[in-house]
Amino acid sequence: MKKYILLSAAALGLLLSSCDEVLDRPQLNTPTDDTYWRTESDVRFYSNNLYTEYFVGYNSGWGTTYVPVRGLTFCDDFTTTGTQANFTNTVPATLGSTAASTWLTQTAGQTWNFSRVRAINVMLNRLDTRMTNVLTAEQYDHWYAVAEFFKAFEYVRLVTSFGDVPYFEKEVGSTDFDELYKDRDPRDFVMGKVYDLCKDVMAKMRVNDGSNVLNRYVAAGFISRWMLFEGTWQKYHFGNETLAKKYLEFAVEAGDYVINSGLYSIATSMPELFGSQSLAGNAECLLYRKYDDAQAVRHCIASYCNGKEAPDAVVNLQFVKSVICNDGKPFKTSSVEGADNFSLANLAKTRDPRFEACFSDVANSNVCTRIYGRKFIDREAWTPEGLASTNPIWNSVTNLNDAPVMRYGEVLLNWIEAKAELGTANQGDIDKSINALRARPLDDTAIAKGLKQTAPMVLSEITAELDPDRDADVSPLLWEIRRERRLELVFEYSRLVDIRRWKKLDYMDNNKYPDTMLGIWIDYNTELPDLLNESNIGKVTVQKLDGTKVVYDGSNAADMVGFAVPTNIQPRNAFSERSYLYPIGSDMIADYEKKGYTLSQTKLW
Repeated sequence: MKKYILLSAAALGLLLSSCDEVLDRPQLNTPTDDTYWRTESDVRFYSNNLYTEYFVGYNSGWGTTYVPVRGLTFCDDFTTTGTQANFTNTVPATLGSTAASTWLTQTAGQTWNFSRVRAINVMLNRLDTRMTNVLTAEQYDHWYAVAEFFKAFEYVRLVTSFGDVPYFEKEVGSTDFDELYKDRDPRDFVMGKVYDLCKDVMAKMRVNDGSNVLNRYVAAGFISRWMLFEGTWQKYHFGNETLAKKYLEFAVEAGDYVINSGLYSIATSMPELFGSQSLAGNAECLLYRKYDDAQAVRHCIASYCNGKEAPDAVVNLQFVKSVICNDGKPFKTSSVEGADNFSLANLAKTRDPRFEACFSDVANSNVCTRIYGRKFIDREAWTPEGLASTNPIWNSVTNLNDAPVMRYGEVLLNWIEAKAELGTANQGDIDKSINALRARPLDDTAIAKGLKQTAPMVLSEITAELDPDRDADVSPLLWEIRRERRLELVFEYSRLVDIRRWKKLDYMDNNKYPDTMLGIWIDYNTELPDLLNESNIGKVTVQKLDGTKVVYDGSNAADMVGFAVPTNIQPRNAFSERSYLYPIGSDMIADYEKKGYTLSQTKLW
């Protein structure tokens, strides 16, 4: 059996497919189910079918769910032409495909769908009722922990979207209407269950179950993410310091488990990490998704980094201004020459080298802010003109580079943020985490360009004066840790989840933060002269330092120097506190009422 993540049709179709309604749950009392659950391999096959649901990587084909570049760009880092994408502002009648897509884009969570919870509860039930005389105690503990891990994963995604959700402790019978139609359980109760599940996982899951499959280290990486999420949500949304401490301490514990193992390190450059055709043996990858042409498992994410495709959303000036200079300081207090010059060529030279690794240093006409992201493509594919080769692995839907699913870099960031939130972070902790990331190896191309690693963070230098733009309600250390996370994880799942848990969704207010609607500083005459033509009269705009805008009129090419302004850009509509969570369909609430039950709407909706 292949020990890497590929699309699978195993488990004899037992794993339930997703459905739009909470009660649309096919029963498993079929002959197939009756004759299954005979060996440990049966359990493994069943659990393997959950991999592509939860360890999505770059998805497959043209899939966009949970993927970077195409599906996770709804946040303050990214900008589009026209009116910026709006938050959901009305309660939908149903959770159809459009509503479901909006949910996943705007939460990185889950739709109101409990079929996966049931599928996982089925696994827990079968282990208890059919496998206790088949499996050894060690085998039983491991596979029970695997099921608990996926159940925790699913509930974290549900809570991320909706807050309070019904918690199903076990498989529910088709005639148990009181349980099937139960109302929501409080968030604290549900996340308390998730906490307990994760504690069990850390006690019972195998440390090693083979190559590139779920094990205790992988689980600990995800647990550090989930516990940080809930700990900071409890702190910033509810002011519950007791629960915040409980979850943050578990985030540290999970991070300690990975870090203290000595199995992982930051050993490769970003192009080597994200553009690799094989991540086997990579010291940063706790888990990755393997793509295989022979198995027809391919993706399209690299093609949206090839310089020719036009992603819908690209990074903006607000993100660029957040990137530290290579002396480790924000641009306003940096001593690096040209720190306040926001042209691409200068940014590549003066900023943390991760910026140049993730973005082309050549202005690109295919994206509205002129900053082209190339994080998920390797150096050999990239030409001096900022375009990928014609090799099919970098074009269309034939991409084969492997996807990091859980990487050590994120674990380090989760761990150090949790420690800082608890007030226990010291210089040694910063050296293990932030400074290990800043010391990421540079590839030969970066070295040839004269780039250098960013200066280490020194705790005593993280003062209130370091960044005059710091939010007054965020400590200097947490501010810098958040900055580090923003750069290291750009394009990955994190940013929207982060600003929601920090209660900083207002960063997406384009009127309050106008740099979210601008691109880099550009001289169109020298960088993109072909755009200054008759067909683009009235379509190319720059903004000067004083805020005035200049539109190309066919005769003012010399004046087309300034921050790039995306075509027809308009701010998103106003949004409010309720946008932190999402509503459920009114038809579903009505359906419960018809059956004599109550389903509560999401708070504030």
